[in-house]
Amino acid sequence: MIVATAGHIDHGKTSLIKALTGIETDRLPEERARGMTIDLGFAHAELGQNSCVSFIDVPGHERFVRNMLAGVTGINAALLIVAADDGLMPQTLEHLHILDLLNVERAAIVITKVDKVDAARVEGVSADITAMIHSTSIAGAPVFRVNCITGDGISTVRDWLFDLSGRSSSVDDISQGFRMPIDRAFTIAGSGTVVTGTVHSGKVSVDDQLMISPEGIQVRVRGIQVHGVATEFAYSGQRCALNLVGVNVSEAGRGNWIQDSNTHAPTNRLDVRLKVIESEDRSLLHWSCVHLHLGTTDVLARVVVSGEGKIEPGQTRYVQLITDKPIAALHGDRFIIRDQSATRTIGGGIVMNPFALKQRRGAGVREAEMQVYERSTPEKILSGLLDLSEAGVDIHSFCRAMNLLQQNVGSMIRDADAIVLGKAMPIGISRAASDALKVSVLEKVRKHHTLYPQDPGIGVSALRSMITKRIPFEAFQALIRDLANRKLLVLSNDVVSLRDHDVSANPEDEMLWKLVHETLLSFGVNTPLVGVLAEKLKVKEQPLRDFLHRKSRTGDIRRVTPDRFCLRETLTRLAAVLVDVANKQPGGFFNAAQFRDAIGTGRGLAIHYLEFFDQLGVTQRFGDRRRIGKRIKEFL
Repeated sequence: MIVATAGHIDHGKTSLIKALTGIETDRLPEERARGMTIDLGFAHAELGQNSCVSFIDVPGHERFVRNMLAGVTGINAALLIVAADDGLMPQTLEHLHILDLLNVERAAIVITKVDKVDAARVEGVSADITAMIHSTSIAGAPVFRVNCITGDGISTVRDWLFDLSGRSSSVDDISQGFRMPIDRAFTIAGSGTVVTGTVHSGKVSVDDQLMISPEGIQVRVRGIQVHGVATEFAYSGQRCALNLVGVNVSEAGRGNWIQDSNTHAPTNRLDVRLKVIESEDRSLLHWSCVHLHLGTTDVLARVVVSGEGKIEPGQTRYVQLITDKPIAALHGDRFIIRDQSATRTIGGGIVMNPFALKQRRGAGVREAEMQVYERSTPEKILSGLLDLSEAGVDIHSFCRAMNLLQQNVGSMIRDADAIVLGKAMPIGISRAASDALKVSVLEKVRKHHTLYPQDPGIGVSALRSMITKRIPFEAFQALIRDLANRKLLVLSNDVVSLRDHDVSANPEDEMLWKLVHETLLSFGVNTPLVGVLAEKLKVKEQPLRDFLHRKSRTGDIRRVTPDRFCLRETLTRLAAVLVDVANKQPGGFFNAAQFRDAIGTGRGLAIHYLEFFDQLGVTQRFGDRRRIGKRIKEFL
């Protein structure tokens, strides 16, 4: 369990941690000299059997809120500390706002320095605190009174922590990919680069290959420590130190994440839910420049507010954040925003879509999409997105945004009554949307045939441009192939046409077809070469060849070899001979000579016919023998 302190400067946060753990968290010489915490401090304590609590001691001075924000990311609980002599102070309120905006729900109030005031003062401070937290995420938090010097009251805090740790899983969720925001990076002689942080999700093991994000640097985990003890693994909800190979300290400092490479997708445009705190004295305007704190990251960002172009104090709105440089962020990440000069906290919220598009959609569509992202599970979110999108959901992007393993999405797709199109860039699409796209495809192709009857069809790329460019080309190809497999259209060399489209449906071609048909029938199974046929018809060979290619799209004639076209009825006759020959042989196996003798042609032509049937699956070849294949019925 990870517990962070919060509260005003010099209210006894560091002293409380020392009283609970015996560890001095002020590690910098300047901190010890000035008696003031500047950066994050860390400690841990064994509170009982199988109950270990990690503490993050944060600075209380207003100048170091940035460091405080880096420390409270990913915590399980908080101790809000108030000195009895000072009472509520500015940073008490700001730290409370931050805990509330980060939705920290498990917390306790610790009143320190109770020896410096009388009992009435302590009761008054307690009442003030209880009233202050009433409408926040930590409403109802217990209040403890302690003296860190004598130790009075410390045991009650320790007992509360012990009870809380027993109700908290030390391994929150290891089903997701590993992610950890880096809060410290340093070098150890003989070991190299070490980074520390609170494991946000997943599990890390020695020798894992990970990514420093958003930098995009691949690293290997050489070693792991949890609470100063070497271990093979670290899990979600634990503080850990990772010894890394492949990166130096300057490349892996605070503000980066170390994570599974599958979730590495730097972004600078986020759809978020943002709340402006009630104590703000002004509206947050469209295109305001703010400091965005997410994980341990601190970057400048612009706030895109649609509609009225502003958010009033106390209001919550869906907005877009555009950062000045790429960051690592995923769905569900909590964040805080502060003003441009980093002097006050403005608000905070949660990331809805980390890979947002530029706002060009209608307000109604955007609101509906954001409501879907509010759903409680990835399964429900995916189902909602599939219902909303006519162009489907990018599976890779969805998995990254949700920190999911792609192999786990298949069952979600099936449960949502959807299908997957494409492999390299797969999309999930609802059956209703898929059916609507197929209808649109058939209508576009039919219209094209009406306008251009001599044209063989439409190119797949051009057809996609007519219907939707939001579907990846590969996924659109898969949709077309499905229609072709269902015999609803023909796909040939990336050209799409309807099965009944006849490019020869004009007086000249119809007359030529009549002559070709009669002539080929006269040849029987001894189908002539194109040149011989042209000579017989007294026409030029190339125009005839072009005509035969066009006519072959109707299925009335088929190209058996590059130089020979055979009538459909002739192929049906040959298929019947194949069946007859096979039925007369043991096990149904026959050879080329037996087929040649049955049709009465030369060996060369018989072989051409057999190879044509082999390619279509009408026959199956086994060495120099063949047998009837599954597709024989298509020719009978």
